[in-house]
Parts: sequence; C-alpha cells; structure tokens
Amino acid sequence: MTARRFSLMDQLIIGFDRGLATLFNASTSRARRACPGENLEEYPLTDVEKRHVIGLMRVNHSGEVSAQALYQGQGLTARDAAIRDSMQRSAIEEVDHLAWCEQRLHELNGHTSILNPIWYLASFTIGALAGFCGDKWSLGFITETERQVVRHLQGHLQSLPGRDAKSRAILEQMQIDEGHHATVALEAGAAELPRPVKQVMHWTSQMMTGISYWV
Repeated sequence: MTARRFSLMDQLIIGFDRGLATLFNASTSRARRACPGENLEEYPLTDVEKRHVIGLMRVNHSGEVSAQALYQGQGLTARDAAIRDSMQRSAIEEVDHLAWCEQRLHELNGHTSILNPIWYLASFTIGALAGFCGDKWSLGFITETERQVVRHLQGHLQSLPGRDAKSRAILEQMQIDEGHHATVALEAGAAELPRPVKQVMHWTSQMMTGISYWV
C-alpha cells in the first residue's frame, strides 16, 4: 500500500487543525510518554522560588508552542518526503515537551503565556520561509534552533531551585531530546547557517523568552 499524498490544501487544513490543537487543546492528554519526575516528591518552594519556576516553565511551554509551529511550517514547504517525515516525527516528540511543561505549570498553579498565538503564527511563518529556501537550509535552521534550545535549557537547569527535582527531571529530558533533534537534522544534510543569521535567531529568542517569563 502506497502512502497517501496530500495536496497543498490538505496540508494547510491539517496544519490549521494542528495549530488549534497546540494552542487550545489540553496538550497533557496528547503526550505519548509519561512526564519525567511525576513520581518524585514535591518539596515546598518559597513564594519567590515558585514564581521563578513558573516563569521558567512558561518560557519553555512557549518555546514548545513555537517548536510545533516551526516544524509544521517547515514540513509544509519541505521538498523531500523523507525530510518532511523526519520533521513530523520530531514534532510529535515536541508534543510531549509541550504537555510536560503544561502539566508542571498546572501543578504550580501557573498559567501559559497569553501571547502563545502570536509566537505560533510568527514561528510558523519563519518555518515556512526556511523551507522555501531549500531543505538543507531548513535543516540548518532546525540544527541551530535546537543547539540554542539546549544551551537555553542548561541555563534554566542552573537557575532552578535545588529542591525542585520535578521541574529538573522535565528539563533534563527535554535537553536530551532537543540535542537528538539537532543531530538528526545535521545528519540529514543540514547546512551551516551564516553567523549573522544565528545572531538574529539568538536575539529573537531572547526577546521571546524575556516576555514569556512574565506574560
């Protein structure tokens, strides 16, 4: 049996449906893997520590919303079917991250960013444009994005209160997965992005994380 080939309109409809699911459906019900650390003991945090952890997890949740949009935008414009399938597999794994961050926010009585629809739309557009530039550049964009995410997660791990083992377990697994996604994209033929592009990506990420921490 041959795999069904979707038309551009089919792909747009599917992408729109996935976007709605990402933004408005409870992602906790769509996770394929159990949340890391869910069986660990919850140690009490001070009010200051709790607000800080909520801010960090809100940033990471917004980052996963953006990741979904990036992969969907790039998948829409990818030329090679194998690369498109690889992006879809990575996007599915990112759903777990989205669910874990959302679950942790609920446990801490925090909320997701109200700006997530904006982050989603912007990231989908960037992903689609990266795909139009060609598969090797689209893969290069994924590689650099995931490398920056790994460094970003390392900073969050260092910033977490020492007693918050539950959040730490989530971020550690996310860091492993994101590093794997970068490796997969690199091995698929990713091109190395020019330094100015990497710097713009870094500045954009800093802006988004700075806002999402509070809003």
